[in-house]
Amino acid sequence: MEEIKDFDPKDVEENKVIAALSYIWILFIIPLIVKKDSRFCVEHAKQGIVLFIAELIVLIIRIIPVLGWIVAYVLGVVLTIVSLIGLIYALQGKFWKIPIVYDFAKGFKF
Repeated sequence: MEEIKDFDPKDVEENKVIAALSYIWILFIIPLIVKKDSRFCVEHAKQGIVLFIAELIVLIIRIIPVLGWIVAYVLGVVLTIVSLIGLIYALQGKFWKIPIVYDFAKGFKF
């Protein structure tokens, strides 16, 4: 797991709980609104946006009978696990560059 280590320690300590909200479905909006000056919160929120979009895509895939149900179930479990890991890392004051997700997230400019 690759981590970014150049966050301000004070920023991390003060904002890790808010950053963790980024991994709970649409709650990624809270860090973007409340802590938009915190680089730690914004980086987590950008990954939260990508996970949220992926979850919406999974909901759409679920419409397809049988194969869609299976694929949506598997992807749903994977997204849930990844979100939990991200949430735990945020609470620990760490940042995990989630494979694939981070590549999309770094394109967001806030």
